[in-house]
Amino acid sequence: MADIAGECGTAGVRALVVLTAGLDTGQAEALFTCCRRHGMRLVGPNCLGIADTADEARLNATFAAHPPLPGCAGVAVQSGGVGIALLERFGRLGVGVSTFVSLGDKYDVSGNDMLQWWEADPSTRLAVLHLESFGNPRAFSRTARRVARTMPVLTVDAGRSEAGRRAAASHTAAAATPTMTRGALFTQAGIIATRSIAELVDTTALLHAQPLPAGIRVAVVSNAGGAGVLAADACVDAGLTVPALDPGLAGGLRAVLPPGAATGNPIDTTAAVTAERMRSCVNRLAAHGSVDAVLVVLVPTALATGTRDDPLLALTGAPGARPRPVAAVLLDQEAPVRLLASAADHPVPAYSEPQSAARALVHAARYARWRAEPPGSVPPLSGIDPAGATAIVEEFLTHHPDGGWPDPRDCAALLDRYRIPQLPWAWAEDEDTALAAARHLVADERGRVAVKAYWPGLVHKSDLGALRLDLEGPDQVRHAYRDLRARFGDRMAGAFLQPMAPRGVELFAGVVQDEVFGPLVLFGLGGTATELLADHAARLAPLTDRDVHSLLTAPRCAPLLFGYRGGGPMDLEGLEQLLLRLSRMACDLPQLAETDLNPVVARPDGIVALDVRLRLLPRHAHDPYLRRLRAARQWRT
Repeated sequence: MADIAGECGTAGVRALVVLTAGLDTGQAEALFTCCRRHGMRLVGPNCLGIADTADEARLNATFAAHPPLPGCAGVAVQSGGVGIALLERFGRLGVGVSTFVSLGDKYDVSGNDMLQWWEADPSTRLAVLHLESFGNPRAFSRTARRVARTMPVLTVDAGRSEAGRRAAASHTAAAATPTMTRGALFTQAGIIATRSIAELVDTTALLHAQPLPAGIRVAVVSNAGGAGVLAADACVDAGLTVPALDPGLAGGLRAVLPPGAATGNPIDTTAAVTAERMRSCVNRLAAHGSVDAVLVVLVPTALATGTRDDPLLALTGAPGARPRPVAAVLLDQEAPVRLLASAADHPVPAYSEPQSAARALVHAARYARWRAEPPGSVPPLSGIDPAGATAIVEEFLTHHPDGGWPDPRDCAALLDRYRIPQLPWAWAEDEDTALAAARHLVADERGRVAVKAYWPGLVHKSDLGALRLDLEGPDQVRHAYRDLRARFGDRMAGAFLQPMAPRGVELFAGVVQDEVFGPLVLFGLGGTATELLADHAARLAPLTDRDVHSLLTAPRCAPLLFGYRGGGPMDLEGLEQLLLRLSRMACDLPQLAETDLNPVVARPDGIVALDVRLRLLPRHAHDPYLRRLRAARQWRT
């Protein structure tokens, strides 16, 4: 094989496609080294091959039953079996491919390479990926963000099982599941992430044939009222809206539909609707500014069969392209999805289930919204001290070479270096210093304080009873400290005292350093029920201004921040600054394995972190865009 590679390289071949699945790791890396020595890229090994239907040779090196149709979809997979399934489904659907590559073990050609190829290829207008790994996800995200501005990038979010969740001590690390990490990558890069091959094909059919919707407002039209209700429910469940129609639009529909038609939303045309009346109805909806997409749900009726005036002809016989996407649900259709040929050369995707159509529409709408928004930028931050923070981290790791959890004093000092707001605090190692600290923290003896026990490795204080709240006066402070010391003995290194914070919305914010994806910032509902309610979202750092806004609005608790039931909005600018500064701290300090701010109290007059936990590990930053190949160490030696 190495001799063949050498001959190919001498002959000027730019890429070597390896079809065999019989190479072991040593043979594969030797072949890889040989290819690179001769200036070639290695596709595979352990792949099914490459097919480029734009090439006159029409190389078909796959095990697919039929050669792929030529078209506009670029397809790259790691699994040969998935590649075969996609080619077959696309072929039945009538969606052709511009390029197909089975990447195998991705020794030298990756999803990044394929995205860059498709970006420069005028015949490719859809990018379809099925990747089991991303190699360097941050480099992949950088490329995908750029490519998705010009064409949809679709993938299957595989490996969502909770079995992949790693054991973690802090709330933040426990929340950073593989699903959440990949979801952050997909959301920020504008990638359309589906949950199955079927959903990927359903969405591809819509994007291939119809324009992008400008929003999530759907008009549902049906010749059977019950079927329309099912479709409306499916739309709402998927995240779309089915709003009441504009009165003028509803009046216009009544003029073209049969007597007895209901012109709410969903629109019931009755079984007496003709193809011409249905066409007028759909065209009016697709042209109106209050509608973003039209979903037509049809059931077979004896009337349509007897008169041969099938309302389906309203979709296939349309004389011109409609300005908004139109999809159909045909409840008697056997195929999950097919493309209905149209006189206007704009096929209409037809689904057998309303849920499939709704999911495809919501994917298209979210992608269109992402694409319409301007790219974000990382805002500059004032008052930060990265050098001082690095010194604190290095000092801790000098005394703890294996890493660990810094005490509250170091945690507070690190937050101070990034101007992250926190409550005033004091440290105490006996009753007398605890009393002095309490007097220092509150204005008078009626002020209330909290006493928190500390020892190395303590994370969840509430679970262990290591926390005393609402202490008023010296007697209560003395009793609380004495009680904690008696309970935990010499294990307790001291106590951390803070004044009681005013009430507000309890949130949590944190960071996990993922070995592959880099820093991941999490945000959501805080307090003792953080993990139970799991109301949080995540984005990869560094956060842009757009990422921060998306992160604030993603959790279900977001309405509490923007003013709920007459309440005023929280300090949104303060929340944005907290997340941006947390992101910057994580990017500056790769040793920051976990950061947990819980709770963070949000109020209209400010934001403050009440409790902070950090875990430091000895490691160094690397270039997130530097490509790392398996045989790199062998080259250097």
